Amino acid sequence: MPYDIFIEPLALQDIQKAIDYYDEQQIGLGDAFEEILDNHFTSIEINPFFQIRYDDVHCLPVKKYPYMIHYTINEADKIVTIKAVFNTSKDPQNWKNR
Repeated sequence: MPYDIFIEPLALQDIQKAIDYYDEQQIGLGDAFEEILDNHFTSIEINPFFQIRYDDVHCLPVKKYPYMIHYTINEADKIVTIKAVFNTSKDPQNWKNR
């Protein structure tokens, strides 16, 4: 049974900032980023047990883009909570301070 995904508001802001940035670089690039991100979310729904990086926070790198999806898993309720979609060129500890 797949997990449900909940995206926290700050993670939604991360995603929108990335989409806006890529659209500024080239029209349609933001849509391409969003599509790849959606594919990664689908993978997480099916099997969320990717690498644990911080305490109980799992991370999945976004292919072709310098971003990492940070999330937690509630196994009892089968819910994945996306905490951040963070640019890997930034200090990864910054998202914890939000």
